[in-house]
Amino acid sequence: MVEKVISATSKVIPIRIDEGKGLTPSIGGELLAPHDRTQDTRGRTLRDLRISVTDRCNFRCTYCMPKEVFDQHYPYLAHQELLSFEEITRLTTIFSTLGVEKIRLTGGEPLLRKNLEVLIEMLAAVRTPAGKPLDLTLTTNGSILRKKAAALKVAGLQRLTVSLDGLDDAIFKEMNDVDFPVADVLDGINAAQEAGFENIKVNMVVKKGTNDHEIVAMAKHFKGSGIILRFIEFMDVGSSNGWNMAEVLPSKEVIARIHEVFPLEAIEANYTGEVAQRWRYADGSGEIGVISSVTQTFCHECTRARISTDGQMYLCLFANEGFDFKTLLRSGKSDLEIANAIMNTWSVRDDHYSEIRGSHTANPSTGNRKVEMSYIGG
Repeated sequence: MVEKVISATSKVIPIRIDEGKGLTPSIGGELLAPHDRTQDTRGRTLRDLRISVTDRCNFRCTYCMPKEVFDQHYPYLAHQELLSFEEITRLTTIFSTLGVEKIRLTGGEPLLRKNLEVLIEMLAAVRTPAGKPLDLTLTTNGSILRKKAAALKVAGLQRLTVSLDGLDDAIFKEMNDVDFPVADVLDGINAAQEAGFENIKVNMVVKKGTNDHEIVAMAKHFKGSGIILRFIEFMDVGSSNGWNMAEVLPSKEVIARIHEVFPLEAIEANYTGEVAQRWRYADGSGEIGVISSVTQTFCHECTRARISTDGQMYLCLFANEGFDFKTLLRSGKSDLEIANAIMNTWSVRDDHYSEIRGSHTANPSTGNRKVEMSYIGG
């Protein structure tokens, strides 16, 4: 029995690179008052924070948590390793004093975190220095959205993004790899609309040769629904998804396919640093977006930081090291000290992985690997 378990776990790629012992953030000597003007080495300011609330997911999407790696023996984080709701709220409040205006809760599958609506209610009460509420949003696979939508809305969640990689059950089940049907995700989206969510987005990861024939069908389904559909290029996140450039369908081809059936017009970004390029249907029946981090990089205007499930701060989706803010939170440091640690960490940031993709693509066999997306969120 022992030999069998060892054999099953020998292929495991740790979800964390540093086993929870990230770099120690520098607080510095003379403490500065928190401000929203801190820039990294490329002149980028901090405006968006993505917080992973769990490393667990009930899907096994091949591009994120492939079943052969994330199996029944996988060493997920223990509950005491996770940031508590109070710690997440405290950290979010500190980030808000530094110019962060948008919070996205991610996972894993964030709705698996017990009583998540309690955390959302706590975060909805946070205000910026100008007295404004944060833009509070969440990304989900939609599997239990029917059960949670009303409570999320009442708690103060403002927006939702639902992942859906196709309408064909066979293709979708192949990609989520747990035999989960499309109908239940669509029902979850309907539940969100019934609960009063008006700004809903649907994200489709496009893998050439797997689900790219679903592009037009997805566009047709959501056209005129008020839901914004976004197509994401298959990215080399983490080290376990078997990424291959040959499976990347450039966003320009996505647009071309849809435009041939439903004419499109390019429109301006909603704000500086928006990752999706926006297009609207010429007949006025809605819009779509494309996220092209492989073929059209946007590192130069990235304003995002990420907090992992256990309180590590990552400066890029493709990072290979994090900064240990959980230890600061649990060692009696003041809000001012933590704010200075965040400013100092951001000020030395030079991350621009998408611009140097290629020879830097992760290869676990050589030790050149990146943190898993299921640990820090997409």
